[in-house]
Amino acid sequence: MQLVVARIGRAHGIKGEVTVEVRTDEPELRLGPGAVLATEPAETGPLTIETGRVHSGRLLLRFEGVRDRTAAEALRNTLLIADVDPAELPEDPEEFYDHQLMDLDVVLADGTEIGRITEITHLPSQDLFIVERPDGSEVMIPFVEEIVTEIDLEEQRAVVSPPPGLIDESEAVVASARDAEAEGEGGAAGEAPASGEAPASGEAPASGEAPASGEAPGEASGGAKQGDA
Repeated sequence: MQLVVARIGRAHGIKGEVTVEVRTDEPELRLGPGAVLATEPAETGPLTIETGRVHSGRLLLRFEGVRDRTAAEALRNTLLIADVDPAELPEDPEEFYDHQLMDLDVVLADGTEIGRITEITHLPSQDLFIVERPDGSEVMIPFVEEIVTEIDLEEQRAVVSPPPGLIDESEAVVASARDAEAEGEGGAAGEAPASGEAPASGEAPASGEAPASGEAPGEASGGAKQGDA
């Protein structure tokens, strides 16, 4: 499958280097010298990484055949897309690619159904599961070990132990951060992250990006890592 692993930013210097917005937790694997990446728009690529280095906290890449600032600037806003084996797992056992977590059933330890993961949001403070309830409502569940106690990919389920107030089982209504912020703003819809630690770097989503070569690439930067509360 195809995953978006980076977006090219502005040119750096005069020798063809570009800044890169990394969207993967494994840049050393996906964005190392020699890597051949598809692109969106497709006609821009494929691009082969010649060199890479970190400068002032930003990753700089140079691609084969790109030798000056003009050529580098022409690549601005191009998405870099890697082919990833759907069965491939991150090295860290507490990390998962977004596509592995999407559509998992979310249940309590006793098997009570909560809903289905429809989206994963990567925030500076933590990752959140957006879970759709059977009645169509949504709940935000922080991806931290105190709440998400088990991820079972074989059974396609995530077992959760929500704290009091996160889920109102009597009415199957979610007391989500989104609802809390809405109340604070006089009913306007909004989202507010729950507390937790930040993930290292998932292969993160680029919502709204156009697909490459007629296919809808997933989010490599969409990787999620379980944090501590």
